[in-house]
Amino acid sequence: MTSITVNGRAYDVATEPDTPLLWVLRDVLGLTGTKYGCGIAACGACTVLMDGQATRSCQLPLDSVGSAEIRTIEAIEESPVGRKVVDAWVAQQVPQCGYCQSGQVMAATALLEQTPAPSDADIADAMTNLCRCGTYNRIAAAIRHAAG
Repeated sequence: MTSITVNGRAYDVATEPDTPLLWVLRDVLGLTGTKYGCGIAACGACTVLMDGQATRSCQLPLDSVGSAEIRTIEAIEESPVGRKVVDAWVAQQVPQCGYCQSGQVMAATALLEQTPAPSDADIADAMTNLCRCGTYNRIAAAIRHAAG
């Protein structure tokens, strides 16, 4: 049994300690907003916040979480910055297919929580998640909008 904290709630999880956090979130806890993309932590669709840091959950073993606070897309609007990011995503009409967007929102929230007024270089450095639809310009515009 492993204890983890997700979105402010403690859970006791009965699964193998090397199970990736992504599958614990989706299959055990039923939090399906975090998406599976590539499975090798390259695309960022599985991004969650671990103690405020954007973290790819598909390669993070459950036993590496420890006492860290995990925040998923389901709770992102509970923080003022997360709410601003979601509002900016809507205002800038960012998503096309939408598959990568939960990971993009998580990464943008982590950026703005750490750097409230990011430069274009800060945005480029932080936003390494992939978008097959190519909405990168709208993502950057939404981040600037949320920061403004």
